[in-house]
Amino acid sequence: MLSYLASKIPSQMFLWIQEDTEVLSCQEQINRAIYWADGYVFVYSITDHRSYRTIKPLYQHVRKIHPSGNIPIILVGNKTDLLRARQVATNEGARLANELGGAHFEASARENYDGVSDAFHHMCLEVSRAIGSSNGEKRRGLHLVRPKSPNMQDLKRRFKQVLSSKAKSSNTSL
Repeated sequence: MLSYLASKIPSQMFLWIQEDTEVLSCQEQINRAIYWADGYVFVYSITDHRSYRTIKPLYQHVRKIHPSGNIPIILVGNKTDLLRARQVATNEGARLANELGGAHFEASARENYDGVSDAFHHMCLEVSRAIGSSNGEKRRGLHLVRPKSPNMQDLKRRFKQVLSSKAKSSNTSL
């Protein structure tokens, strides 16, 4: 399955990770990142209903910048290893994802690599499909510089390593 996924995903994808929406120091920088993004992964903690409630306002902000609504999104409920502390039910997350027109995943970044990997693979495929079906005029009218930092370069390198090692292990098991 992963070799199939790898053949369907473009060779170059970049990730922009915004860890905390409450400490946004430069709205223009955030808007620029939203403008250039080809897909969005909204992550909330299943142990914190407040984090879940921030998804809809974030989504609405994204839609102000991308009103057409044809950019892929997924919702990921994180911390599934803490089931006793669960505050957000699975069906609640799935219902919101359906309302926003996206897919829903639950994962534990601590204990279950596969759940995280599945979510990112799904996003990569959706972005690839969206880019493939566009007419080539995608938001290139503005000359905004994509944000790059040493941390992003390191994250990109690590992400490629994980994907390539996962694909290699999948190919050997076939």
